[in-house]
Amino acid sequence: MVQVIEGVISKDEGLSLAQPLWRTEQIRLLERRWAETEGGDTYELMERAGGALCNYARHHWPQSRHWWIFVGPGNNGGDGYVLARLARRVGLDPIVIAARAPEWLKGDARRAAEAWLGAGGAVVLADEVDPGLLPAPDLVVDALLGTGVHIPLTPSMTKIVATINGLLAPVLAVDLPSGLNGDTGRAMGAMVRATRTLTFIGIKQGMLTGDGVDGVGRLDCDPLGVTPPDEISPAAWRVDYPVLLSCLSPRPRSAHKGDNGRVLLVGGNLGMQGAILLAGQACLRAGAGLVRLCQHPSLPPASLVQPELMGSGGDYAGWAGVRVLGPGLGRDEWARAQFEREMKAPGTLVLDADGLNWLAQGPRHQDNWVLTPHPGEAARLLGCAVAEVEADRFAAVTLLQQRYGGVVVLKGAGSLISDGRHIVLCSEGNPGMASGGMGDLLSGIIAALLAQGWSASMATWLGVAIHGEAADLAAADGERGMLASDLLPWIRRLVNPTQ
Repeated sequence: MVQVIEGVISKDEGLSLAQPLWRTEQIRLLERRWAETEGGDTYELMERAGGALCNYARHHWPQSRHWWIFVGPGNNGGDGYVLARLARRVGLDPIVIAARAPEWLKGDARRAAEAWLGAGGAVVLADEVDPGLLPAPDLVVDALLGTGVHIPLTPSMTKIVATINGLLAPVLAVDLPSGLNGDTGRAMGAMVRATRTLTFIGIKQGMLTGDGVDGVGRLDCDPLGVTPPDEISPAAWRVDYPVLLSCLSPRPRSAHKGDNGRVLLVGGNLGMQGAILLAGQACLRAGAGLVRLCQHPSLPPASLVQPELMGSGGDYAGWAGVRVLGPGLGRDEWARAQFEREMKAPGTLVLDADGLNWLAQGPRHQDNWVLTPHPGEAARLLGCAVAEVEADRFAAVTLLQQRYGGVVVLKGAGSLISDGRHIVLCSEGNPGMASGGMGDLLSGIIAALLAQGWSASMATWLGVAIHGEAADLAAADGERGMLASDLLPWIRRLVNPTQ
């Protein structure tokens, strides 16, 4: 579990307990500020980190005695040297395997290496070691690279990472898994896949999205006694369902359906009725008062599947305060007509799926909508390749919001939400969501929350968290084969946490 630190966003925005996330240069700034204000030495932080690692490893792997500690050329390696010295002091058997000889190190890292050697420790150089000739490890510690990775790993470092990943022992990553870019969440070529990661000062934003979710393993944070000053704002905020739970207060006993809003969902072209049905069902289960579908006229009425879903017969212009456009919409002339009509209609709009694809053909900026692209749709909206979106998801969601306005959700592992003021990361969800219809549910949930009066930002934060939490609960029966419709009962339960 990541450590929850009190945030600074006001309570009415629902993020008072959100976890702050940082860019790597901010962490270095916090270290320097700590040294200046406390009159301390940054080496003291290295000693604290080593001590925290030793306690952490002994707690989580109490039976382990033979530790292989891979150390790199910088301060991450320095943390590893301190850990080795402390481990030896308590009677363990650490082996230090170095990417660079200690005499070539500088600053605090060299000081830590000299302390290890002065205590009788030895160093084995990685390019000379034969793992088959060493005692097998029961714990591997990755202290190679830390936060300094912004270019692809060298061949020699790639080989060390492959060695770590090939060992049959749990892996503890120091601060960051080596090879992970802490700002973007991308693997810079090779990347250590850790069992657990203990990060320091604060959580780096790239640890919880993109490749970070595969590299980090179980994540914990130790601030090492460093408290961020108020004038340094986090780069992003992490939320989950428990953080936002208090926003879901019970309804007044006098509430009626008119209080809970009207939602019109537009889509469901030939062969794609399921998408709009799922969005409509999620909208109902998330609490919208009245839900109407506008689907292709050749399709059977949605009420045959879900009686509470109304059709679109007659004049429904201006009927809904919130509209969803896109699930199953398609790309033909009927779809074009729906898109152009809804673009002119008043009210708040949730745009998804083919609605986003139509938008990409005629970009515009509006403040009254929520856009929910996956990386492929985001790439079309930005006119770039999917790989460019995934290379820096934080930059992508920021650019999408700047270009199109409103609130933007960039879906994926570690979904990102930008409203132009904050970037919020939701770490709920699991790989079972990689199946058809999941995005349609999200559109319906967000629309229902908008219809019930939440702001666009809050409705989106809540919607993404409820969506992911519902998937996590549904995955109790297994991730493979999980269907979007499996989430519907959980959505109802999650929007009623006190009942």
